[in-house]
Amino acid sequence: MPRIESHILIKTNRAVAIAIARDNEAFPEFMDDVQSITTLTRSDDTKTVTSEWVAIVPKLKKRITWAEEDVWDTERGTCTFKQVSGDFDEFHGSWTFTEIEPGLTKFDSVLIYRLEIPLVGALINAIILKTMQNNLESTQQAIKKRCEELG
Repeated sequence: MPRIESHILIKTNRAVAIAIARDNEAFPEFMDDVQSITTLTRSDDTKTVTSEWVAIVPKLKKRITWAEEDVWDTERGTCTFKQVSGDFDEFHGSWTFTEIEPGLTKFDSVLIYRLEIPLVGALINAIILKTMQNNLESTQQAIKKRCEELG
C-alpha cells in the first residue's frame, strides 16, 4: 500500500495553522481540486468531525468522493484521519503541527491509501501515486499560503 510523507514550514504560530487546518469546510475556497466538503457530524467536544469530501482529479478525469473521520488533539497538534466510506479502498493518515520557534510551524503529513481501479496497469498506478503525492503537497502549500495570508 502506498505511503506518502511530506512536510512544509509555515510562517505562523501553531495555533493559527491548526485553526485553519481544522476549518476544512473552507478548503474549497483556496484548494482547486476540492469541489466541496460538508460536515456530517461533530462531537460535543469538537475533537471528532466526520465530513463528506468531493475532489476532482483532472489527470484521471475522475471525481472522487469519500467521507472521513478526523480526530484532533490540539494540545499535541495532531489530526488523525480515516475514510469511513467512499471511493478509496483504504485511506488514512495524520497531520502534525509542531512549533519550531515562535512564528514558525512545521506541518508534517502522512497519507496511506489504496485505490484500485479495475483493469489498470502499473503505469496508471504510477500516475495515481504521483497524483496523490502532488495532491498532498498542494494541500500543504494551500494551507501554508492561507496561514501566511491570514495569520
